[in-house]
Amino acid sequence: MILGVARSGKDSMAEILHEEFGLKYKSSSMAAVEIFIFNVLKYKYKYKTMVECFEDRVNHRAEWHKLISDYNKDDKAKLAKEILRISDCYVGMRDLDELNECKKQNLIDLIIWVDAGDRIPTEDKSSCNIDKTCADIIIENDKDYDTFKEKVIRLGKTLFNS
Repeated sequence: MILGVARSGKDSMAEILHEEFGLKYKSSSMAAVEIFIFNVLKYKYKYKTMVECFEDRVNHRAEWHKLISDYNKDDKAKLAKEILRISDCYVGMRDLDELNECKKQNLIDLIIWVDAGDRIPTEDKSSCNIDKTCADIIIENDKDYDTFKEKVIRLGKTLFNS
């Protein structure tokens, strides 16, 4: 599982691990769009495509958090299980109860936090109530992309080539 606040580099980390090591991943936001969010929000915000809905998520983070929580009301790990059916990794969970349920159901082996605290402000609890204290590993992403990529590749070599 790869976690972090909005725009910290979670998807970039997953992309690097995919390119370098073949990790299959799906952004939780895109999966949620495909599974249910587009159908819920398309008329409200006049979205024409799923991509348009996905790209506008940054403007409605608290609403998305609530929609996902509602979707997971009967099983806090419901969305995670759907994502992990087609992916090796869950990218972008934002709710502590959902994270704890995933741990309880043994759905995750490792939690990585992408920390960009020097360049990205912390996120409001209404859209993300998870922080880096939940992680097993923290990768800092406060410098340039190449520095971040080097760190991710070193981590990948440890995880996938051992």
